[in-house]
Order: sequence, then structure tokens, then C-alpha cells
Amino acid sequence: MPNALYASTSDVFEATAYLALEDFLHAGIKGLWETFWGPDEAMPFSVACIHSTSSKFYPAEKAINSGKLDGVCATAVLLKNLKHSQGRWDHIVVLAFLRPDIGMVSGQGDQEPSPAVLGEALFFALRVLLSRSLSRSSTVLRNSDCVYLLLVDSQFGGVVKVQGDLNKLDFDLNNVYDCAAEWIKKHAKISVSSIDRVWNKLGNANWGDIGTLQVLIALFHSMIQFYGEPKYSLDELATEHTSRLQSRRSERHLVDRQANGNGLFRFQQQSHSPEIVEVQEEAAVDLKPQETLKLEIGSVVLMEDAYSQKGFQINDILTDSDPPIYTSTPVEEPTKTYLLYVGSSPSHLEPVWEDMNSWYQVQRQTKVLTLMKQRGISSRYVPLMVSSGRVVHPGPCNKPNSSGSCGHPWCSTPILVTSPVGETISNLIRNGLFGVEEALRCCHDCLSALAAAASSGIRHGDIRPENVIRVSNGSRHPYFVLIGWGHAILEDRDRPVMNLFFSSTFALQEGKLCAASDAESLIYLLYFCCGGVCPELDSVESALQWRETSWSRRVIQQRLGDVSAVLKAFADYVDSLCGTPYPMDYDIWLKRLRRTINEDHGKEIDTSS
Repeated sequence: MPNALYASTSDVFEATAYLALEDFLHAGIKGLWETFWGPDEAMPFSVACIHSTSSKFYPAEKAINSGKLDGVCATAVLLKNLKHSQGRWDHIVVLAFLRPDIGMVSGQGDQEPSPAVLGEALFFALRVLLSRSLSRSSTVLRNSDCVYLLLVDSQFGGVVKVQGDLNKLDFDLNNVYDCAAEWIKKHAKISVSSIDRVWNKLGNANWGDIGTLQVLIALFHSMIQFYGEPKYSLDELATEHTSRLQSRRSERHLVDRQANGNGLFRFQQQSHSPEIVEVQEEAAVDLKPQETLKLEIGSVVLMEDAYSQKGFQINDILTDSDPPIYTSTPVEEPTKTYLLYVGSSPSHLEPVWEDMNSWYQVQRQTKVLTLMKQRGISSRYVPLMVSSGRVVHPGPCNKPNSSGSCGHPWCSTPILVTSPVGETISNLIRNGLFGVEEALRCCHDCLSALAAAASSGIRHGDIRPENVIRVSNGSRHPYFVLIGWGHAILEDRDRPVMNLFFSSTFALQEGKLCAASDAESLIYLLYFCCGGVCPELDSVESALQWRETSWSRRVIQQRLGDVSAVLKAFADYVDSLCGTPYPMDYDIWLKRLRRTINEDHGKEIDTSS
């Protein structure tokens, strides 16, 4: 559905809008028919436009090509009839009116359509009921006392239901409108729904939101009027869905299902012994790890690997975290730039006393990237390890062996150099540069990185804004790279990092990842980056409570739905997999994201890797 704010010309906008409405109605009745009546039988309904002067029915595309779009007054869902293939008024199942001002009144606080639009719809409703009352079909004749009307514009929509006994219509051929208005005022029962959003700003239908659901319910009841009760009831489908969810939860040993029957996430109740065990007090050991080497912009650090020594000039600090990440340039290749990680100087203490943050960032990430290279993981969305080694400090060095230290503060300090270089999402948000296109590309590129790693049994485990960078390199089409693989999960005994805002529910509950944990963390990242309300989380319990409430109330899906329908659908998909052993289907979502980006923004995605 085109957005009226960005319409180039009124003719083009109106034509596209009618095509979009026709597609929306067809998708709605097709989905309802296949779900409730079954896909085996042919669908007995069609969609067509109505011309105001000739009262003929034909597809929107035909009206546009023949230059008769100006005369189109409504779009109808029709009951198919082989004898009358062009459609008849008594075969109208639902009428939809596309008018430009449906949502304008709603945006001002009034949740009902304007009197002008509502009045026009009521006279159309009476005409449909009159046509049904004169029909020779007993099915149509039986439904001559109730009709549903849809009022929509390019974003909002609502439903009007008109009921009444036409036997009480005092018909006067010389005063048609007055007698019709009299019947409407005295004998008609009119129900008007609230006006809610149906299409988001990108023109995608929000299928799970109130505005669209009330339109679908109107279509559903209208289809029942003409074709009878469906094979499957709403209760049966809901029971089947609930049963399927409960079996998944049982497989993952998730308990306390009665707390909230609709929510997916559950607290894992664990029993702990109430015994208070006395612990013998030991002498406190006041030992501090060695501080991480801090580098200044403009300085040159010399690195030694197994083959040679290389110099890197520090250009900037990518993140001011502890330890920081630097952008650097090789002294011998000044046209290239790399990310440079510096660890902590090794000490004579046990590893538990050393700076574990820098250990994960440098030594562990070096191991993970090396393993990825050995397993043949090649993707532009995963960082490439350029080199790794140790800092060469000034002055003489008399360390006993290659893994030892001579006592100099810089001696044997580990270094990791990776490519490419970019700007973190945190900086993009801070500078107001993270919009709709960035959200779609970020989701696609990060999902590509996760898919590439998952193919070799590797999971990231630490997705957050500081670990995603946008790479431009002067290119017309920037892309995102998922960095920070130090906490990656390589085997069952590995444990992910705990983050109250971005860790998956399963990670917070169980201390490990399920198949959809990284995708769930990606959803949280996109939610917060796209303006989601940041809660106050001070404990694992509060983080779990926020997740359960947000998913069950569809807060996350609705926020992402304002950005793109495919992001909202992806969130629903991840929600259905969280905490279950079922694997992620990366390919289908990468295809959908790629198609959405190419269609909505006209930019190609490099799929060579």
C-alpha cells in the first residue's frame, strides 16, 4: 500500500492503492479459506472493483488500463457464479471503500469514521441488502438482513456492520433517499469499530494487529454467511496451537505453564537447599590483574608473530569499552585499515586472576576466528583475522621462553588484528543514522553471519550494539559485520555471556544457548535500535519478567512492525522457536529479507559469500 505522504502523483497513488487493496482482500480470503475450510476445495470467492455509473465489476488492473479508475467507487469480495462471471450486486459478500480521510479523524483522537464516509457506506449497505432480498438464490436471500463494510485509507481501517429487516422499509419511488434514510434511522442496527492501523509506514499489512484482525474477522463472518460453517472452528485451531506449544515446552522442561497460558517464556523454578552451610574463612588475597595496555592515537605498536614483525599506527578508538578496540593502519601498507585488539600482559598468577574481558576479546576470539578459517567459514559478514601475535616492547627482552615474560609491562601482551573496519551501531544511533534501511540490512547481514557460523556448529552468544559494525569503504551499499566472537559457543560446556538487555531467555534461565538464542538476541537489538522503550533491568528476574510481558503483549512485534512487516514476521517466527530444540531456517528468512530490501529500496545485496 503506498503512503500518501510520498505519493508522486495522485493518479499513480490511487491506482497503486486500489491494486494494493485488491491484493490485501484476496490474501485475506485465501488465507481464511485455506485455514478454516481447507486447501483441497477451490476458493468460491473473487475480488473486483465496482464502477459507479455502469455498476459493472472488473479487476482493478482492468479499470486502470481502460482509464476508468475515476469511476471506481468500491472494491467487493464476490461469490463466484459460473452463470454470471462478471458479478452481480446480490453476490457481494463484503464491500470495501478506499477513501483518503479514514485515518485523519482517528489521528485527532476520534476513533470513528467521519459522518460523510459513514453515510455513504450506509447507503451502499442498503443497496446490497436490497439486491440480496430480490435474489433467486436461497443462500443469498437468507443473508438479506446483515452486511459488513470495510472503510480504509492507505494506513488505517475499520469495519461497519449493518443489520435490519427490509420488510419495514417504506419504499417511495419518488423519494428514494428520504425513505432510505428513514429506514436507516428507525430500523437499522449499525455497529462501527474503532479505526486502527492496518498498513505500516512501508505499506505492509500488520496481520497480527487489531486493525487488520477486525477486518479479517469481518471477512470470516461474511464468508460463513455465504458458504456455511467452516470445517475447523476457531476453538479447534486454538486448542491445536496451544497443544503444540505445550509439547514444545514439555520437551524443554519449562514449567509453571498455568501462570500465563498465552506467553511463550516461562520461569524455570529450581529448588535449592535451605541449609546454611558454614564456610571457613580464608585469608583474603589482595591481588589485582595487570592493567591492559592503553594506546594513544598516532602511536605505533610493533607486533611479532610467528614469521615477522609488523608495525600498526593507531588511528582512532572504535569503542571506549574496557578493553578498547582500535582502528589502525599497517605502517608498510598505509592504504589499509584494520581493527586492533590489545589484551592484558600475562602474569605469574593463575588465569582466573587475569583480566578475563581482554582474554575473551583477544585470545579466545583468536581461537574462534582461527577455527572458523579452518572449517572453511567464509562470509563478508564475519570478521577476517588478518594476524595475531605479541607486542614488541622497547629495550632488551630476556624472557625465558616464547610464552614467558621478562617483567616489562608490555612483554608478551597479545594482539589480534581483524578486517574490516566500520562504525558501531551504538555510534550510528547516537548520530541519528540508524533508520529503516539500516534495520533491514542489519537483520539480513547479522543473520547471514549467524547462518555461516551455525553451519559449522558455532554460535555467537554476545550480540549487542557494540558488536555490530557498519562497513562502508566508500561503497554505495554499506553492509554490517558481526564482530566480538570471543564468547562464541564451540561446545556444550561453553557458557554465553549474560546481558540483561540482549541475552536470550533460555540463556538467562539455563546458562546456555538454544538454536534460536542468537536470533532472539538479534530481535532485542533491532527492537532497542528502532526506538523500543528501554526498561530498567537490575536482575535476571526483572529481565525475564520484561521478556515474558513484552512477548505476550506483542510489544516487540508491533514495534518492529512499524519498521517492516518482514521484521515483525521474523520476530513471530523467533518467538515460536525460543526455548525449543527446533533448528532455525535461515535460508527462507534471508530470502525474504533480501527480497524486501531489493523491492523497497532498489538496492542489491551481495550474495556471493
